Amino acid sequence: MLDQLKPAKGAVRNRKRVGRGPGSGSGKTSGRGHKGQWSRSGGGVKAGFEGGQMPLQRRLPKRGFTNIFRTEYTVVNLRDLERVQDVDVIDPDLMVKLRLARKGMPVKVLGEGDLDRAVTVRAHKVSAAAATKIEKAGGKVELI
Repeated sequence: MLDQLKPAKGAVRNRKRVGRGPGSGSGKTSGRGHKGQWSRSGGGVKAGFEGGQMPLQRRLPKRGFTNIFRTEYTVVNLRDLERVQDVDVIDPDLMVKLRLARKGMPVKVLGEGDLDRAVTVRAHKVSAAAATKIEKAGGKVELI
């Protein structure tokens, strides 16, 4: 069965062998024409080159900066935590185990969704909406 599989008719072609004599139709200059930039190996222009005109990426002004002290959080919503059953304490280690959060990153819990039972949520940050919903369900919020 599998040994009889093959590509559709006309889907596979032999590669074009250039520089193999005048009888091949692409001998001598190998389809590159005569002298010039495009006839040379490695010829051509680098990406973004506009023939000497100031390139677009240099004409446009720079904006903003990257804050090297910024803390990136893994975001976990309450609807994700709602699916976790038979657990009283949900902490970042459990979230990583359940693939809700990334290992080594601090966790922030956001309030999208609802909790239907009392659980203790341990996280590095919790939004006000999430904290309200967790406490409304009878649970507790613990900041790490």
